Amino acid sequence: MTELPRPYQSYVYGYPHKTAYRPLADPRSLRTVWADEPVDALSLYAHIPFCEFRCGFCNLFTRIGAPDDLTGRYLDALERQAIAVRNALGDRPVRFAAAAFGGGTPTYLTAAELERLCDIAEKRMGADLRAVPLSVETSPGTATADRLGVLAERGATRISIGVQSFVESEARAAVRPQRRGEVEAALGRIRAAGVPILNIDLIYGIDGQTERSWRASLDAALAWRPEELYLYPLYVRPLTGLAGAADSADAEWDAQRLRLYAAGRDHLRANGYEQVSMRMFRSGGARHDVPGSEFADYACQTDGMVGLGCGARSYTAGLHYSFDYAVGVREVRSIIDTYTRTRDFGHPQVGYPIDVDEARRRHLLQSLLQAEGMDIGAYRRRFGAEPAAHFRTELDEFERRGWLDPGAGPDRLRLSPDGLAYSDAVGPRLFSPAVRAAMAAYEPR
Repeated sequence: MTELPRPYQSYVYGYPHKTAYRPLADPRSLRTVWADEPVDALSLYAHIPFCEFRCGFCNLFTRIGAPDDLTGRYLDALERQAIAVRNALGDRPVRFAAAAFGGGTPTYLTAAELERLCDIAEKRMGADLRAVPLSVETSPGTATADRLGVLAERGATRISIGVQSFVESEARAAVRPQRRGEVEAALGRIRAAGVPILNIDLIYGIDGQTERSWRASLDAALAWRPEELYLYPLYVRPLTGLAGAADSADAEWDAQRLRLYAAGRDHLRANGYEQVSMRMFRSGGARHDVPGSEFADYACQTDGMVGLGCGARSYTAGLHYSFDYAVGVREVRSIIDTYTRTRDFGHPQVGYPIDVDEARRRHLLQSLLQAEGMDIGAYRRRFGAEPAAHFRTELDEFERRGWLDPGAGPDRLRLSPDGLAYSDAVGPRLFSPAVRAAMAAYEPR
């Protein structure tokens, strides 16, 4: 057996990664891009790129603050984009099966601005927010009663709050200025708003964190009986506040994060939580009769995504597209300013074309990194062959390493517990050579 690879190589939340996107040589119109796409189970994502502050680990496309009525001008542009996208979808009946507001911090917007955001989604895009799962991200400082009241009234079924740690010294180490009391007060307001699903994000691998302090954060979160918990390994990335604070290839840090992951996983399981992926855990007692508990009729492997906002990505079968991407303060501000001045949203400018090989890889990735694994029959029906016919080398490697579950059954491909723990190594192993090269050539800015 060869030496195990590093367990924390890349968080694969989407494929291809946005750093593989490039300016499109011959931009087609949105109407052409969407002409042959099914539009009966789309997902809608609206990106709000504003935060009160930037956490030390954050490499999201976001800026601190929004002077000079920038949020209003941003929503003006987002509305123009929504009109252009809806026109491009044509006269066909369009149905959204899921919706999400992310960022940044969507609740950086005022209550009135959140009302307008919901109006854009409903009146311009035709999304019935009260009838589909609607997930919204928030932060302790912006989860105010008036904002949460708007979201609850407009149909939000899930509120996700990034706590990261209930231990104040760890929050400071992650460059996340917050007080425990502020966090607890925000959680109380979320529960009082009556949104059915509460998700709490926590991070392991913070400098100074121990299994004891990690357990304390987990127990503090469990006291609120959240329907979902996400456990994220800390990453240190270029241009972030923690850049240079730790060596991402350090074996001791890798070992610490693996220990904390296993401790968190086992503790949540002991408290009645089901593991959905390496990061996601769902309460066995959570309600599943409300929109938002699951996206039953939206398949992330095949269905389209409509992204609104300058940090949002859109997915079609043949093209993934977005706007330019950056992390550095000046570059982010420049991109946002360009977005707010844009009048013609009819032609995607930056993206990555999806051929059949990339479609296969995305299907396998999006399925295999879930605890339930992949339905081999569904893959066969879509691509005309077994996954082993296309990914023999990779799957043989996973099997040798003990990353595949031998008890999954003849028509299911599923990661073992060790495989799930190494999800951030499994995913990158399935990247195509072209995507790897594009990501390697990307220069953080």
